Parts: sequence; C-alpha cells; structure tokens
Amino acid sequence: MERENERLLRDNEQLRRDLTEREKRIADQGKQIADLERKLGLRQQNSTTSSKPPSSDGLAGKQRPRCRNHRKKSGRKPGGQPGHAGHHRGLVPPERVNEVVPLYPSQCSHCQKPFGERDRTRAAPAEPQRHQVTELPKIQAHITEYQCHKLQCARCGQKTQATLPEAVKGGFGPELTALIAYQTVTCRMPRRVVRESLEHGLGIPLSLGSVQNVWEEASDAVAGPYEELARQLPREPVLNSDETGYRTNGEKRWLWALVASTFVFYQVAATRGAEVLVQLLGAVFAGILCSDRCPSYTAYHQGEAQFCRAHFKRNILGAQEMAKTTDAERFCRDALALHARLFRLWHRFQAGPDTRYPIADRQELILRSLPLQKKFFALGERYLDCKDNDVRNLATALYVHCGEFFVFLEKDGVEPTNNAAERALRCAVQWRKTSFGSRSARGEIAMARLLTVTRTCRMQNRNSLDFLAVAIRAHRIAGPAPSLLVKASTT
Repeated sequence: MERENERLLRDNEQLRRDLTEREKRIADQGKQIADLERKLGLRQQNSTTSSKPPSSDGLAGKQRPRCRNHRKKSGRKPGGQPGHAGHHRGLVPPERVNEVVPLYPSQCSHCQKPFGERDRTRAAPAEPQRHQVTELPKIQAHITEYQCHKLQCARCGQKTQATLPEAVKGGFGPELTALIAYQTVTCRMPRRVVRESLEHGLGIPLSLGSVQNVWEEASDAVAGPYEELARQLPREPVLNSDETGYRTNGEKRWLWALVASTFVFYQVAATRGAEVLVQLLGAVFAGILCSDRCPSYTAYHQGEAQFCRAHFKRNILGAQEMAKTTDAERFCRDALALHARLFRLWHRFQAGPDTRYPIADRQELILRSLPLQKKFFALGERYLDCKDNDVRNLATALYVHCGEFFVFLEKDGVEPTNNAAERALRCAVQWRKTSFGSRSARGEIAMARLLTVTRTCRMQNRNSLDFLAVAIRAHRIAGPAPSLLVKASTT
C-alpha cells in the first residue's frame, strides 16, 4: 500500500511539473503571438496612423484612404461643368510683343468674293482678334574670349602680360554658374542630367568635374548669407524644427531643418541629439520651439514649446488600430473626439468674421478652448495606469506636457502642427533620393547652404536664380553677398 502511495505521489509530482512546463510554454507562445501581432500591425501602418512618410504607403502597408467622405459618383463628366467661368492664360501687353503679324481674310465668307488690297482699307472699326504664340528662340551660349596681350617696356625692355579680371576667372560666367547650381538644387537634377541638358540644349560641352566645381563655387558664394541666417536663428520668436536621415559616403547623418517666419535653415549633423540644438540656438532658446515631441527637443528646451498635434493624432490612430482592450479603444475614441472639437474651434477662429459662427478675437478663442484643455488633461490623468503601452504613453504625454499642446491658442505666429518643418524637409528628401546623399563634408555644407538659399528665396517670393547669380558675381570680386534678412529684419 505504501509503495502504491509513493508511486501516486511521484506521478502527481511529475504531472505538476509537466503542467507547470506547459503553462510556461503557453505563456511564452502567447507573448510571442502578441509580439508578432504588434509587428504585423506596425508593418500595416501607413502615413495616417504613424510618422511614416506618404511615399512609404506602398505594397508593404495598408493603403491610406484617398477620399474621406466616400461620396457617391455624381455621373457627371470630369472637368469644367456648364456655367463654369474657366481660366486661361492672359495676353501680354503690346509693348512686350516682339513681332506683330496682321492677318486679313482672303474672301468673303458670305458671297465668296475675293478680297484685294483696297478692301483692307474698309476694315471693320472693331479691334482685331488677338492671338499670341510664345516661342523659345534658338538658344546659343554667348562666349567671350579674353586675349591677354604682352607689352614690352621701352625703359627696361621687360615684357608684361595682362591679367584676367577677377570677375571673369574660370570657364563659366555668373549666370551660367547660377543656372547649373539652380538645376542641381531647385530642379533636383542629377549632375549627369545637368551636363546632358547643357550640352544638348545650349551646346555647352562640360564634364562632371566642371559641374561639381560650379556647385562648390556657388556654395562658397552664399556662405555669407547662410552664416547670417545662422546668427539670426537664436533671435527668432518662433521656430519649427524637424530632422530626417541622411548619408555621407555611406555613413549615417541627420539633416536638420529650422523654419522661421521668413526663412528656412538647413544643416547636416552627425546626430539628432539635443547638442545640435545647443549649437544652433545656444544653451537657452528664448522663443517658442515647435516640434514633433522628439526627446531631443524636450531634453533641450525648457521654455515655451508647441508639440505637433498632427503627429499626436496619428499616434492616437495607430494606437486605435493596435488596441486590444476596451479601455484603449475608449481612450482613443475620446481623444479623437476632443481633437476634432478643438480643431473646429481653431478653424472658426482662422476663418474670421466670414464664418457662420465667428470668434471675435484670440481672447474668446482661449475662453472657449479652456473646457477642452481641461478635458484633455483629465483624459490623460485617467489613463496613466492603462495596461496598453501605447495608450499609457499617450496619456502620460497629455498629463505631463498638456500645456505644450495648446500654445498655438495663445500666441500669434504659432501653428498647431509642425507641417512647416515637414514641408521644408520634403524637398530635401526628394533631392536626397536622386543624389543618394553627399560624398564628403564639403558636399554636406554645400547642400545645406544651397538648400537654405533657394528655399528661403521661395518663401520671400524672390528669384533664387537671380540671387545666385548676384552672389556669385559678388564672390568673384570679393564683394559683399546679398542679404536674405532684408524681409526678416522686421521680425
């Protein structure tokens, strides 16, 4: 009997060990399944539910909806509808016309009688119908040859050769040099395409090395305006900042973009840490720094800041897709509803008195938004201990940084999103995809300078091609470069 009991005890103990082992294995498998589900969910996210760029909405992820309201098709043909005023290219003034060709009918459209020279004197008193054709004349490069002669001195008998003026040294003039830099930066054309376009379009043969030399000279020419903007950055009242990945000779870099009210500044750095902000803005920035809630900005800036609400909304949508609990779904639903109410209020304020329910001034905007701000704070406080990691992180951000989400309601010149910095980076990313980054530190500097100049000229409605030509001409004679702070001086 005792042996039987001992055997049963041993079997019972073995069954317990097996059960414990199976429970552990099931728990590990459940954790692995949860990790795989999360990875799959992250893989299927697109630009509307994460910080991924819209260009990544391809086969790897779920396509983002292109139409929000999903309206039914009206059945009408595409294009302008009956009664639409339409738009067309207007006629240039007569003084701008290079050539006028008068046209007369050859015969009467009613009785078919031919018209002669005398009939033209009986022209109808009405103004003729004007039709203008714009054509591009055959473009040929203007080549100037400078012949440096030698003269012999009658006094000492020695010969002296004339020297080239500083403004004409090099093989290309300022206008052509500016055009090459413009095509590379603004038009984002690879160097080989630039070479082919000049050779085939203008009949100017040049090598890839010449294109690179022109690029570097243009960079040196705009060094002064670039440094001037760098010195202006710490004095700006509001800055939007963002960064993206970059490559220099295969090594990882970060391209920073800081957008002020009248200019944009680019710089390539080896890191995306707060030390870059210290270098650009100083140890303490007195203005309002707008960002996407990256830890680099929260670690650097202790003053007034505006966190991007578009990023926050995408984070909420991403958490909603990944939500596994009722609490997580409820948090995302309530946060999105408050977000929609806040932006309806903001759009009414921006629309001015023409909207149906106008908001008189900013003070009224602040008063109307206070209940929503309190609800956002209470929502964050309620879900600080949520079991869902994504929801807990979002709730913590609302609770700890609630004030940073509403600075745009109180301060002029502050937007609720960081779209200005993201738009500034978009052109740089497009250029990066065609050039694959830079190959040296000098290339990094040249890219940052030329992007800064061309994008700033666009913000100020200035002709960047003309600006580059003037800067290159001034650089060759060691003169002062034009300033990009002419319109920014009032800030």
